[in-house]
Amino acid sequence: MMKHITLKPLLHRGKDCIGIYFAKDAALQSIIRKHTDARWSKTHTCWYVEDTAQNRSKLKAALNKDVEIPGREVIHVVREIRATEGEKTRVGTAATHLPAKTEKALSKKGAASGIALPSGIIHNVNVRALQQFERELVLKAYSPNTIRTYKNEFAQFLVAINKHPTEAFTPDRLKDYLQYCSEKLNLSENTLHSRMNALKFYYEKVLGREKFFWAIPRPKKQLILPKVISKEQIASLINSIENKKHKTIIALAYACGLRVSEVVSLKISNIDGQRNMLFIERGKGKKDRVISLSPHILFMLRDYYRTYKPKFYLFEGQYENEHLSHRSIQAVMQRAKKKAGINQAGGMHMLRHSFATHLLDKGIDVVFIQKLLGHKDIKTTLKYLHVTNKDLTNILSPIEDIDDLLKK
Repeated sequence: MMKHITLKPLLHRGKDCIGIYFAKDAALQSIIRKHTDARWSKTHTCWYVEDTAQNRSKLKAALNKDVEIPGREVIHVVREIRATEGEKTRVGTAATHLPAKTEKALSKKGAASGIALPSGIIHNVNVRALQQFERELVLKAYSPNTIRTYKNEFAQFLVAINKHPTEAFTPDRLKDYLQYCSEKLNLSENTLHSRMNALKFYYEKVLGREKFFWAIPRPKKQLILPKVISKEQIASLINSIENKKHKTIIALAYACGLRVSEVVSLKISNIDGQRNMLFIERGKGKKDRVISLSPHILFMLRDYYRTYKPKFYLFEGQYENEHLSHRSIQAVMQRAKKKAGINQAGGMHMLRHSFATHLLDKGIDVVFIQKLLGHKDIKTTLKYLHVTNKDLTNILSPIEDIDDLLKK
């Protein structure tokens, strides 16, 4: 059986996974689905499970007790670039480390040895730069998502410059490279900003070249308005969900304006029922904040707790001491939207956008909304002014002034 199957380390949606590759085989597929928690990935065209000790045991039991499952020395960096609505999602995959055997084989090639990526090879003259770059990010305690994004963007730069050492680059040469990224690679404004941020971090923080990027202009970002749905649609969305756990998740995310990462990370200890407060621990930017809980949402939470009796995380996953995954909650959201007949594009973050916009509609000061959302910069919160209905409904079009003069 095993001759039909290849197992590979895989990074999928920010998590270390095991990719399960085999030719179309109904019997194998049945075994995989019956005995493991494998799911199909359209991106990687394979079945996969999260790389945990429990899942490794299940795979070995399902396939062959002596099967060798590769370790995590191969780290895939998956970059998903979503620009404006309607633009196709482009996915790039790069391996930033290779298994020991592959590295040894590369080293025999002489000057061309280095770290291999699907898009090319990082020349050995710049391998040290990538290692220093990653070390500095880790020491500065950047989030895993930021480290992954920065490493991927910097790795693409290292592949492009080939054998030219990073230390030799001047601001003018970097301008040439960024012009190439814009005109030849056709990267979006958001991707260019990410790549520039990675390069700025390397030259200013790793190499210590202060103000190195002052002479390099940044592309103007597009103003993309937040995706918002009405209060009536929110009610339809919540009412369409029959599962009590799922209904509580969606209602809480909207009622408190939470990010999906904040919802899944909530612990029972984060809820203060006496003071009607919700404590958000280490949200985006590692910032703590508190949010008031309305009587309605507090009632829902207590009812949910009596039914499910979670032990540590508020919304527990399939296994003990694990919370629900981002993907599970996003799937709940999409099913609820479909059932409620909501065609507006957007996922869980749309609830957060709607929360902020509806508060503005009620006349709540934008500074208070900034604190509730946990925004560091007020400019981030001000974008909701572009989608609020406050006062706009009282503005009549000038065509109404000439209504009597128009032919009926």
